[in-house]
Amino acid sequence: MTSLDSGLVLRTARPGDLDRIGALLADRGEPADAVDHRLVVEDPDAGWGACAVVVDGDRVVSTATLLDETLVLAGVEIPAGQVELVATDRAYEGRGLVRALMGWAHERSAARGQLVGVMIGIPYFYRKFGYTYAVPIAATRPVQARPDAGAHTIREATADDIPVMARLQEAEQARADLVMPHSPALWRWLVERDGSTQWVVERDGVPVATGRTTPPDEGLRLAEVAAVDEAAGRALLALTAAREATERPGTVAGDALEPFLGPAGEEAESYYVRVADPVALLEHLRPVFGARLAASEAFAGREGEAVVSFYESHVRLPFKAGEVGPVVPGGTMQGPGAEGGAGVAPDMLASLLFGPHGIAGLAARQPDVYPGPNADLMRTLFPPVRADVLTFYLP
Repeated sequence: MTSLDSGLVLRTARPGDLDRIGALLADRGEPADAVDHRLVVEDPDAGWGACAVVVDGDRVVSTATLLDETLVLAGVEIPAGQVELVATDRAYEGRGLVRALMGWAHERSAARGQLVGVMIGIPYFYRKFGYTYAVPIAATRPVQARPDAGAHTIREATADDIPVMARLQEAEQARADLVMPHSPALWRWLVERDGSTQWVVERDGVPVATGRTTPPDEGLRLAEVAAVDEAAGRALLALTAAREATERPGTVAGDALEPFLGPAGEEAESYYVRVADPVALLEHLRPVFGARLAASEAFAGREGEAVVSFYESHVRLPFKAGEVGPVVPGGTMQGPGAEGGAGVAPDMLASLLFGPHGIAGLAARQPDVYPGPNADLMRTLFPPVRADVLTFYLP
């Protein structure tokens, strides 16, 4: 428990708070949010420790929930957290309650060994808490033509379908460099929640495609499409009668939908990413960097050092014969080029590691990012990354 101003208290949520939290979430969001919250806190994989509240006496006036996630970059799992179900009573806005709850979430995340925070949030707001836009969100596009479903049927998924849905998603995500799959707990919540519907397409009684749709009053959008072949992907679009679909480039199902979708909007959308401890994250990713060097003809057998400056601090990544590290942290380095190093603004680290541009693309877009005199080495260590991220809520 933490005492805040004016007698308010921040503490871990309790079972007796359930109805009050649900009412607050429904009032500030959707009635389905109350169902989602109950699914999270009553699940043994999350529990009440995943949620915090600010209370005024026995009144819940603000709340937030931290979900456990896992990012996977080039086969290396990265423990991550995602803040969701954030709401504040209108009468208590502007008093720093969300800031206090984000502090709680970040402390809990660190205690759980999470190295990255990923979230979907309103524009700009979460930048104030150390998040930056780093991973693109796939565009949602209008359905302009309806394909033939062929000899396929569709039904709502149940808990018994979770293993096959997970396998279908895993096969589609295998084509990406960075993925965030649904956790086992999240799969359970998805088949039980009211805010979206999970579907399974079958051919001759065998599941061949899956996806989920938003309710009709939210546009009946199809997302998270996954299929064993293009015929199954087309059937998924046809049988859900979706009016919009989220593209999934580079996947079987995404290729199946492409001819039937209209143009995407021009607005840029990205997931927020927060890196609390750059040195810890870079240390964790040493196997990724080593594999990239080992796969490069220019650097596979070489020995040296990569210097990356964040201007107020820097790191050295020693390497030899395709192995990197340990990471050596250092202090201020305003001119990394003189050390043979690269310069990366600290708020660009998440984009450098997880974004679609790599260091070369960032250097072309950001004046305070540059690869330095050893540009080939930096491009090898920090290439463009194609991401495929699955989240509880559809962005």
